[in-house]
Amino acid sequence: GQPLEPRRLSLAAVPELAGLQAVLSAARARVRRQQRGSLAAERAVQAVRAAAELPFPAGLRRERELFAELRASGQARAMQYAFFAERAASRAQGTAQGTARGTAAPLPLRTAAVIGLGTMGRGIVTCLVKANIPVVALEQDQEHLDTGRKAVMLLLEREATKTEQGGQTLDFHNPARLQFTVDFDLLRDVDLVIEAVFENMALKKEIFHKLSRVCKPEALLCTNTSALDIDEIASATSRPQQVIGTHFFSPAHVMRLLEIIRGRHTSPTAIATATQLARALGKVGVVVGNCFGFVGNRMMFPYVQQAVFLLEEGSTPEAVDQALEDFGFKIGPFRMSDLAGLDVGWRSRQGQGLTGPAVAAGTPARLRHGQRYSPLPDLLCESGRFGQKAGRGWYRYERPGGRTATPDPWLHDLLARYRHTHGIESRRIDQEEILERCLFALINEGFAVLAEGVAAGPEHVD
Repeated sequence: GQPLEPRRLSLAAVPELAGLQAVLSAARARVRRQQRGSLAAERAVQAVRAAAELPFPAGLRRERELFAELRASGQARAMQYAFFAERAASRAQGTAQGTARGTAAPLPLRTAAVIGLGTMGRGIVTCLVKANIPVVALEQDQEHLDTGRKAVMLLLEREATKTEQGGQTLDFHNPARLQFTVDFDLLRDVDLVIEAVFENMALKKEIFHKLSRVCKPEALLCTNTSALDIDEIASATSRPQQVIGTHFFSPAHVMRLLEIIRGRHTSPTAIATATQLARALGKVGVVVGNCFGFVGNRMMFPYVQQAVFLLEEGSTPEAVDQALEDFGFKIGPFRMSDLAGLDVGWRSRQGQGLTGPAVAAGTPARLRHGQRYSPLPDLLCESGRFGQKAGRGWYRYERPGGRTATPDPWLHDLLARYRHTHGIESRRIDQEEILERCLFALINEGFAVLAEGVAAGPEHVD
């Protein structure tokens, strides 16, 4: 029999909350660290502040103001574009270089194999196990197999903990689901093979020659190369139409992008099957053309190159990474390089004849093919600094395989000696110059990729 009005919480006085300012300050610091540059995360904290401090009607008005500001922002438009671009790219099966010849049905993917249990191979095995696709993991000898097995099982234990929290179980102790071997003959009946050995064309061609003799005729033969020519790899087989690039990004079990590279002879069925694989793994599969570095790495080359040039001229890895992470990148170019492994790029440059014994005597240290070149990454690799896996790269880590990057006085000393050797006068480089030089290099390469037809449209690049 009492009126309802006094019971409405919206009419109650806003209570004083102990420690409110400390909680809000901590939340703001956390979102700034975890979602750098994100307007929405910061505005969410402001909305909670309004709810905790203002009367109900005023709090609602403040929320509406914050929402209206976000809705009209460039970030909102960019996120809407990215949402639809991702779906458009993952649906497409062609590139401007060669559109898919009709729509083809994918082949069934009941079993898979992964060759090579280095950093990438381990992540790819983990992806397949998580997708409930039985896997045969192959290495060159027992020693490498044992090392790879331990690393894969450790990764899967971590992933199992996450899936159990979500109410799922990960079955990876069953040999029918995951088998480790050094015997190529066990690949005889698999539907798909992903080669994930290091970037060496001769080795990859040797493996693909063997695969075309061992695997069943309809098996899809995939290479996880990050830059090498798909057609040359396919030339080592008797079935180039079955060869396709499936370029995972490091760490393979985390990163959502899967670059699908079509060669000159790759069949529509192979493309459809690789696209289906991407979906099964919960990844965004983007079909691109065949050129050195494809789209992802090709665009990364000038971006990272400018970052290294900035070091030559007076900046530091932490200053460059900070500028790009503050702008909104999840990870700066130097922390990214340490994570991926500096030796990957080093081997690629050796293969291109940019460094190592193939460089002709008398070649200027900072010039290759008439273009500016920095040997700084080569010098790090020659010192055994391969990134996180070695516990030192552009940064220092608490141990080999460690994750926490700390500035390294050794590296700063190397930069000082390098500048002195090459007569480079160190100067102060501000955040704006770092952003412009790195981002414009990235953007310009994106336009070149489109102009050459390596990607079918801007959505694929983005």
